[in-house]
Amino acid sequence: MKYLSVLETAKKWNISERSVRNYCANGRVSGAYLVGKTWHIPEDAVRPERKNKHANKPKNLIEFLKAEKQSQISGGIYHKIQIELTYNSNHIEGSKLTHDQTRYIFETNTVGTENGAVNVDDIVETANHFKCIDMIIDQVAYPPSESFIKQLHHTLKSGTSDSRKDWFAVGEYKKLPNEVGGRETAPPEKVAGEIKKLLEKYNAKAEKTFEDLVEFHYNFELIHPFQDGNGRVGRLILFKECLRNNFVPFIIDDDLKMFYYRGLSEFKNEKGYLIDTCLTAQDKFKKYLDYFKIPYQENTPLGK
Repeated sequence: MKYLSVLETAKKWNISERSVRNYCANGRVSGAYLVGKTWHIPEDAVRPERKNKHANKPKNLIEFLKAEKQSQISGGIYHKIQIELTYNSNHIEGSKLTHDQTRYIFETNTVGTENGAVNVDDIVETANHFKCIDMIIDQVAYPPSESFIKQLHHTLKSGTSDSRKDWFAVGEYKKLPNEVGGRETAPPEKVAGEIKKLLEKYNAKAEKTFEDLVEFHYNFELIHPFQDGNGRVGRLILFKECLRNNFVPFIIDDDLKMFYYRGLSEFKNEKGYLIDTCLTAQDKFKKYLDYFKIPYQENTPLGK
């Protein structure tokens, strides 16, 4: 068999000598071998196909989140969601950490204390919430389950002062009755059964509307399965389910907090309050996606 030099092959394939050497070095030219620093290339060797530089580029939000999480890219959509979702969800529940403090914890694993004392639980739960977001990204393809819901709660509340209380069950359903917004919730002895029924009904629907996701969130909060942390766990699940079902996810910020509370309170009589609040939050989130040039699709019409 006749062999060609790198120069001869480059002219034959109409590419640079450097490209030929790279093809050979990467094992992409069948039969090519190296003697000293000289490549010998079979005369009948076929030019390798060029790799599409954009072939592995993320195509949707889930792919962007997984890629940025793996590579720990700073300043992207993964970074943005970690800070915004964590800050706002914790703030709704009374955390006193500022947005900047939340960002510093994520970016540097430190927290500023210029304005006096900082509650240790706020710091611990912030760091834990970052881990919870990683969990929903890693397990986004799977439908919600009891074990995953408990795992989220365990991750969120581990290491807090609550976790050191005998009556507080980290990663397990509540032991004592509790209320939310002055409303009664499921008694401890009925929580497991109510959660099972909720999951069975929700997971039985192959095609879910945006309204289905919002209703699941309402029913989860109505059950209030844990002693504390229900709102944050519920919003994490809702964010995950938006991703899994190809809906634009959303974050309830301070401007929408009272509308969100009203929506939950009035949902049994008027679903529109909570749904409209979630849609407004969605519109805000779309601005993030537009900025980072991440494609998305609009919601399926409600009720269809």
